[in-house]
Amino acid sequence: MRTGTTGANPRDTTRPADGTPVFGPDSQFHAFFDDPRWALAVIRATVLEAAHPQIGAALIDNSTFVAHPWRRLRNTFLSMRRMFGADPAVREREAARLNRLHARMSGSDSRGRAYDAMDRATRAWVVATLFESAVTMCRLSGQPLDQDTMERIYAEYLAFLAALDGDAEELPATLHDFWPYFDRVVEHELENTEAARVILYRLFDHLPAPALFDGAPTLWAAGRAVAGPVLGAITVASLPEPYRRRAGLPEMPGAQTLMRGAYLAAGLARFLPEGWLNAESVIEVLSLSPASDDPRSRTVAALRGRMKRASALLRLIGPLGGVPHPAPASAADPGEGRRSAGEFFHQVLDQTGDGHLDWPDLAAMARELSTRLDLDEPEETRLYDAFAAWWRELRTALDTDGDGRVSADEYAAAAPSLAGPALIRVADVLFDVTDKDGSGTIDAEEHRALFRTAFHRDLTTTDGTYGRSAFVSDFLSFMSARRTSTPYDPLLAEA
Repeated sequence: MRTGTTGANPRDTTRPADGTPVFGPDSQFHAFFDDPRWALAVIRATVLEAAHPQIGAALIDNSTFVAHPWRRLRNTFLSMRRMFGADPAVREREAARLNRLHARMSGSDSRGRAYDAMDRATRAWVVATLFESAVTMCRLSGQPLDQDTMERIYAEYLAFLAALDGDAEELPATLHDFWPYFDRVVEHELENTEAARVILYRLFDHLPAPALFDGAPTLWAAGRAVAGPVLGAITVASLPEPYRRRAGLPEMPGAQTLMRGAYLAAGLARFLPEGWLNAESVIEVLSLSPASDDPRSRTVAALRGRMKRASALLRLIGPLGGVPHPAPASAADPGEGRRSAGEFFHQVLDQTGDGHLDWPDLAAMARELSTRLDLDEPEETRLYDAFAAWWRELRTALDTDGDGRVSADEYAAAAPSLAGPALIRVADVLFDVTDKDGSGTIDAEEHRALFRTAFHRDLTTTDGTYGRSAFVSDFLSFMSARRTSTPYDPLLAEA
C-alpha cells in the first residue's frame, strides 16, 4: 500500500499548498503536455478507465476511438488544453460542453447493468487514473516525484474534477487517502471489459493510418506490425499487478524490462532544448489532409511522397497481405470519385467501428461537427435533433430485421440514394450553425471553422462565399451518393 503525507486540504481547488495557480502555464500538469512519456501514461490511464464496467460499456457503445482514433486524440488534446488553460471563461465553457456530451451517453452493458456517463463516482475514476498514471510515469522513467510535487499535482486534478462536477467530493480529500481508494477500485471494481481488450489487442494491431501516412499503406502496416504488439506489451506490463492477475492478462517474457526501457528512453527527452517537442504541432501534422492550405503542408507533402516511395519499395521486397490500397479517383474529376456501399458504410457511417449503424454512430457525427464548430446551446441541440430525426428515417427505411440497427448488408441492399427529408434537414441545420453571422452564406472564416481549411478549387464560388443551395447539394452528394469529397472526407471519413 502506498502512503503520503496529509498536506493541505485540497478541497480549496483554487490553489495548492504552495500558493501557485492550479491552471495555466505555471501548473505542474501543463508541463506534461509536451512530455513524450505522457503518451505512454495516457494509454495506460485509458486502459484503466476502460476496465471500469461503466466506462467500458460507454466506450463500446458510443466512442469512436476504434474507427477514428486520431480524430479522437486531437479532440481530447484540445479539450484538455482548454480545461487546464489559464482563462476561467474558456474552462467553464469547455466543462459545460463536456457535460452536455456526457449527458447524452447512457444505456446498459452486455450483462444488463446500467451505465451513465454523468455518474459522479465514475467521472472521478477517470481523473484518478490520469493522476496515478502521471505518478507512475515519473517513477518508471527514473524520475520519481517528491511528496510536495505529488501533493501539488493531486490538487490540480481535484480542481479539474471540481471544474466538471462543481466539487471534487467523489475523490479523497488528501493524497494520503487517495492510495487506499485507488487500490480498492483496482482490486474490487475493475474487470476485463471488452473495451479494455479492444484497446490492448485490437486497436494497436489495427490502428488506421493518420492523414500523414495516406497513400503509404504498406509502410504503415509494416511499422504497425512491429509497434502494435510492443505498445500492447508495454501497456500490459505497466498496469497494476492485482488487475493483471484478476483480468488474466498475459505478460510476455522480458515485458517488464521492455516497459521500463521505453519509459526511460522517453524520459531522455528532458535533455532536448526547450521547445523542440510540441505535442500540438505533432498532432496537427499527423492530421493534415493532402489538400490542406496549412503552411506546413508542403513539408508534409514532400514527406508523404518519400513515404510512398518507401512503401512501394517494401511491396517489392516483401508484399504484405491484406494491406488496403486507396481507391482511385475518377479520371474526369481527380477530387471526387465513387465509393462502394461497403466502403461508405465502414468509412463514414459506422463511426464507432462495431460493424453496425445505429444512433451512437450518428450522434458521433453530430458530436464531431459540434466540436469543430465549437457550438453552444441551442445550436448544438438543433444539430443533434436533426441527426436523431435522420436516424429514425434510416431505421424505418433500412432496418429490415427489426433489431434496432442497420447492418452493412441492409445498407447495401437499399436504394443508391437516401437523400430523404431528414438528411436534407441535417444539411440545412449544419449550414445554419456554420453560418455564425447569419448572413445566409458561409464565408472563408466560417468554412475554415468547419473544414479546417480554406475554400478549395473544386468549390464553385463567385464572391468568396458558399451559398445554402450549393452547400446542401454538396453535403447530400457526399452522404447519400457516396462520393468522395476533398472537404468532407477529413470531416467524417478520415481516421
